[in-house]
Amino acid sequence: MGFTRVCALSEVEDPGALHVDIGDVPVAIVRSEDEVFAIHDVCSHAEIPLSEGDVEGTTLECWLHGSRFDLRTGKPTGLPATIPVPVYPVRVEGTDVYVDASVSMNREK
Repeated sequence: MGFTRVCALSEVEDPGALHVDIGDVPVAIVRSEDEVFAIHDVCSHAEIPLSEGDVEGTTLECWLHGSRFDLRTGKPTGLPATIPVPVYPVRVEGTDVYVDASVSMNREK
């Protein structure tokens, strides 16, 4: 698949998250402290869109039960989630955000 343009950088608040679909893969584009991350947009605990949660530093918190995920690794950092979610390579070129959703940067399950 390779890198796909998913949005303009200006569409993502800092801090904030934006839902995008890359083919059939739901992805949350997250911006925090001038960094941009791409993480699977489904909580591994309750199948809720993570893009609707709160961003704090490099952590994204699911709004339903409070599961927290590290945006760099996808690993849960707060219960009740115990299973990581995929994170994807992201790059910013000019004013555009690109993600490669065919490559998960964390292989743990």
